[in-house]
Amino acid sequence: MTPRHLLADDDLSPAEQAQVLDLAARLKADRFVERPLEGPRGVALIFDKPTLRTQLSFTAGVAELGGAPVLVDGRLAGIGEREPIADTACVLGRQVSAIVWRTHGQGRIEEMARWAGVPVVNALTDDYHPCQLLADLLTVREAFGDVAGRTLVYLGDGANNMAHSYLLACATAGMDVRIVSPASHRPDPGVLARARDRAAETGGACTVTDDLAAVDGADVVVTDTWVSMGQESQAGERKGEASPFVPFRVTADVMARAAAGAIFLHCLPAYRGVEVAAEVIDGPASRVWDEAENRLHAQKAVLTFLLRAASGDGA
Repeated sequence: MTPRHLLADDDLSPAEQAQVLDLAARLKADRFVERPLEGPRGVALIFDKPTLRTQLSFTAGVAELGGAPVLVDGRLAGIGEREPIADTACVLGRQVSAIVWRTHGQGRIEEMARWAGVPVVNALTDDYHPCQLLADLLTVREAFGDVAGRTLVYLGDGANNMAHSYLLACATAGMDVRIVSPASHRPDPGVLARARDRAAETGGACTVTDDLAAVDGADVVVTDTWVSMGQESQAGERKGEASPFVPFRVTADVMARAAAGAIFLHCLPAYRGVEVAAEVIDGPASRVWDEAENRLHAQKAVLTFLLRAASGDGA
């Protein structure tokens, strides 16, 4: 049976995304209710980029699902350099039950999935961060009881992986997602087209603008660091007061435009005084610590879903 993968947010249909979120909520209520990796069965965890929350949550999650997390140092492995990605995939797929990879180009993880023969999970690439979005949607559900029909506004760099994933995942969830960014940093047109196609199925909506009025009445306000992994050499121009993102900083005044009871999210790490004011991220609207915890539960749900699909048990 051909394995299912999570390489981009729209790899899950609307119904499947809802199933994963339901399972994540169940696993949060009872962390050991599902044990699909009992044995233990191994899951390869590979990190080519810096990580804290992703490595922590997947390591703990695999163990709680009854499995053995197998850490593969991406720098030592040199995947795609010392040997082809396809060869690495064939080796890994014969020894573990799933592969989790944080890497650079999206084509790298797609090549891994093509050859591995086991489920592959995108733990962040330059294009997408689908596991983070499932955690975010779980956090939104906990705050409001549902996600469909809610409005989420993302401010900052509209061209990065987080903006892409917000478009795809929130459209899949039937939300009104608004990307507020400078015209110089807009989402990839192809990603936006896919998100709008998905929104047409679910009753959601996708907007890209540079007008802060888009925040008015929002249920969820989100931002991300202005310097994504691999952009460190641009830190001066991206974080300084001349940065094109300064008008899109999340301040108390910006949050005041959102709906009463709106929440603030940030995937972390956060830089107080840069993309978000300290009074916002440390204030009563912030749900960032719930969001960080929910990575664990959402990722356990993803692995369980994919492993069931691989065994033919369904979700």
